[in-house]
Amino acid sequence: MPGLNDDLFLDHLADRLATLPGVRAVTLGGSRAQGTHTAESDWDTAVYYRGSEGDFEPRHLRDLGWDGEVSEIGGWGGGVFNGGAWLTVDGRRVDVHYRDLDVVEHELSEARAGRFRWEPLMFHLAGIPSYLVVAELAVNRVLSGEIPRPAGYPVALRKSAPDEWWGRAAATLAYARAGNAPKGARTEVVGAVAVAALCAGHAVLAGRGEWVTNEKRLLERAGLRSVDDVIGDVTLDLGELVDRARELMERAVSDARS
Repeated sequence: MPGLNDDLFLDHLADRLATLPGVRAVTLGGSRAQGTHTAESDWDTAVYYRGSEGDFEPRHLRDLGWDGEVSEIGGWGGGVFNGGAWLTVDGRRVDVHYRDLDVVEHELSEARAGRFRWEPLMFHLAGIPSYLVVAELAVNRVLSGEIPRPAGYPVALRKSAPDEWWGRAAATLAYARAGNAPKGARTEVVGAVAVAALCAGHAVLAGRGEWVTNEKRLLERAGLRSVDDVIGDVTLDLGELVDRARELMERAVSDARS
């Protein structure tokens, strides 16, 4: 296998993952599925199984013998993003995410009804919406098997999600303005502005009906990268910093809704 080109490598990777007991489908996600990758980009994959059937077990993934770490189911927080592996295969960095079809289909139904919940997740400042797994259904490339697909961005979710995300952003900013800024707590203020900006980014993209699967380019896509300039402006006192950042976010969210 060493030295395979990318196409042959992906075929090999998908074939091996598809043979794992209980796996119904394998997908490619992230930048490589969306054509925005570089030569250094990871290979983000997902294996879809039915938790109610109990056939899929992480030990089968370990048995493939690839270098890296393989978590138990629920090992990455226990929510919709429920575990996976960080591996090296043929010299390439490969992530494998576990996706329970029972959970995924439930979240697809909830998203169509405009309902979702917020969950914390490591390395995501704003956390994630439970419809993240629905976004993956929409944008991931299927390599093996079949997965359900949403028919566009649900109208009900486009109405409900912006308010939920902007509510989180506004509350975070209000607390920073009233509680942290008067105490000169710069770290807390900057942290709050960063979290609020990413929440506002979610609000903007939801208002446009655009799927989000991670935070990596969220501020750019939402037109909120200029928050960097506000945070870096040492001439502002902390109260002004929060106010300026809020103005930028409110404008972006309002534009997305119009």
